[in-house]
Amino acid sequence: MGNIRLRLEKFGVEIPEILLPQGIDLKQWAVIACDQFTQDRSYWEKAREAAGGSPSALHLIFSEAFLGDVGRAERIADIHRTMREYIKDSVFTSRRGFVYIERDTPFNRGRRGLVAAVDLERYDWSPDARPLIRATEGTVAERLPPRMDIRRNAPLETTHVILLINDETDTLLRDLGERAKKNSPVYQGELMLNSGEINGWFLDAQDDWNYLASGLEELTRNDIDPFLFAVGDGNHSLACAKRIWEEYKAQCVADQANTVTTNNSGSLPIHPCRYALVEIENIYDPAIRFEPIHRVVFGLGFDETLKLLSVLPDFYCREPVGREEMARLVAGNNCLDDADTVAGPVKGNRFGIVSGDRYALVETGAGGIATALLQPLLDRAVNGNSTLSVDYIHGEDELFRLAGAPDGQATGILLPSVQKTDLFKAVARYGPLPRKSFSMGEAEEKRFYVECRKLFD
Repeated sequence: MGNIRLRLEKFGVEIPEILLPQGIDLKQWAVIACDQFTQDRSYWEKAREAAGGSPSALHLIFSEAFLGDVGRAERIADIHRTMREYIKDSVFTSRRGFVYIERDTPFNRGRRGLVAAVDLERYDWSPDARPLIRATEGTVAERLPPRMDIRRNAPLETTHVILLINDETDTLLRDLGERAKKNSPVYQGELMLNSGEINGWFLDAQDDWNYLASGLEELTRNDIDPFLFAVGDGNHSLACAKRIWEEYKAQCVADQANTVTTNNSGSLPIHPCRYALVEIENIYDPAIRFEPIHRVVFGLGFDETLKLLSVLPDFYCREPVGREEMARLVAGNNCLDDADTVAGPVKGNRFGIVSGDRYALVETGAGGIATALLQPLLDRAVNGNSTLSVDYIHGEDELFRLAGAPDGQATGILLPSVQKTDLFKAVARYGPLPRKSFSMGEAEEKRFYVECRKLFD
């Protein structure tokens, strides 16, 4: 056991003590990530109705749709009290190991994942940091304090953080799944509000843990500067966990107590808050879809937006036939052919611009992640200008709805998707991408809270 733990420790992976609800319907227990449907309180009211009077993960989280309401401190106290009650009332069964899961969503089937704990000492969200676990988008420090208030001294944690591995052969999680499914599922069923189905199997055999360690060794075999995990979802939640761990560590150093020597970190406290519960997925899983997050600029007209973008290298602009052609050309951004080329080299980026009934296709010779070109321009335009604001939009239909108002006071910018082959390369070379660079699927595909882990006594 000790040797396996040391092997996994090299990759920042800890074997967690998982708490699972027993005898509770998943349609009542499991609830979607707290940062979804933030502008739709009715969704969360429906979730409350679905949970009914049953114990539910809904009562262990704080939906961000309500973070701005009065009484936040009281609500957090209620969450912590509910956590203690669930532990006391034996809502959970406990088992040490990993959970292999398969998820069917309304859009895809068979997405694979592995629930594990990771060492926050191996993670850093600072832009210049190059740790084993890396943020994929810029972290807004101002968003962390409310989440920290929830995690600080919480008896339990549950997670919507997804870490991605770069397994081009897509074999590690597939093979772990074959091993796990020799046993019966520890949970299975439908998720609330028509969000698909989920099945989970325990991986608690030492032979399986060794296989996981060997697979992680293979993924980093040729890396001079190992980069194993990219945060695919939950960047700010993992950053919050890191901040709480740093708080605890600083207090222990001040108290000169509760420290032990570990292999790779010197003299550090060993405490559950040093670790964070996550789900590990493979970026090359066919069931994982990367969706662009588009921009709408309020207060900036069509012509002004084109002027803003005109500083891009090899800037070229033309009016497409209409919405459908513009969307097709932007979606084909990374597979341009001679018939679609507007100007300049085929390796570059395209943006669609829409305001009212006006459309434009912008092409630039600059390649790479599209948001890395666009976001600095938007930030500079909005900074210090109270008449301008930017919103981040999922889905073409919603973008065209918001930007299609006849007054022309909102301009939509249609973005291409981030390609799977680009993500690890870009983060390794440049660090975190601009915020809201991509989304892993639609809202209903986000992670649902199922597993828990003890955090603070």
